[in-house]
Amino acid sequence: MAAITAALVKELRERTGEGMMDCKKALEKAGGDIEKAIDDMRASGAIKAAKKAGNVAAEGAIAIKADDKSAVILEVNSQTDFLALQDDFKNFVAASVEKAFAEKLTDAAPLIASQEAAREALVAKVGENVNIRRLTRIEGDVVGSYLHGNKIGVVVALKGGDVELAKDIAMHVAASNPEFLLPSQVSAEAIEREKAVFMQLNEDKIKGKPENIVENMVKGRIAKFLAEASLVEQAFVKNPEIKVGELAKKGGAEIVSFTYFKVGEGIEKPVDNFAEEVAAQLAAAKQ
Repeated sequence: MAAITAALVKELRERTGEGMMDCKKALEKAGGDIEKAIDDMRASGAIKAAKKAGNVAAEGAIAIKADDKSAVILEVNSQTDFLALQDDFKNFVAASVEKAFAEKLTDAAPLIASQEAAREALVAKVGENVNIRRLTRIEGDVVGSYLHGNKIGVVVALKGGDVELAKDIAMHVAASNPEFLLPSQVSAEAIEREKAVFMQLNEDKIKGKPENIVENMVKGRIAKFLAEASLVEQAFVKNPEIKVGELAKKGGAEIVSFTYFKVGEGIEKPVDNFAEEVAAQLAAAKQ
């Protein structure tokens, strides 16, 4: 019988979402075999998909299915990064993105509905909450994509150019994550906020300087801000001597749009304190 260590209990808890004491008992019954413990818990009905629905899923994977004219980018979430690397989860993600692409879906809702039975079966098997979170369909004259591992995905649509150029620009977006495509898309409010921040941070430097000098300093900062925030004004990661907009123009293209997905973006992750939970469970057991 393998030793029932705290690390083993913690792993089973992460994989099943069950309480610490329940996981410890299951491991003891399974002789320390974590896979057998999971199977026993599944067989006894301890792990249920409905029970996992409230668990926050902020890890997972980004998937892309594309041809030269269109693409679907999809985010599917899991509770742990461990599950995101397992074949059961990968197969669910692959089937979901294939379905979304084949059916030309433009919204996650119909995909969520059609994949619900498969999702529930996966949750029951792996003991974690799994959610299809979002998808976007992109179409254009030329469409290229880039996946950075399974955590960041980008799709770029061009007018003119070719797929390789679109893929290069998508790779740049993955590395730099621009907020906007064009400087003209940056709101007046965002520019005013940047001005206010600059003035506050440089209060000592601009104190006593002539108004025209201060104005030029602010213009310089805003120009830099627009370059940092706008894709076409950014220095291309593979060749900083050229801007992304210039790269597209040299390739006979205009960038129409880009879509950037990062796993868990905007999801508030709970902070678990395993030591505190153990202490609480032990205190409750003594009562």
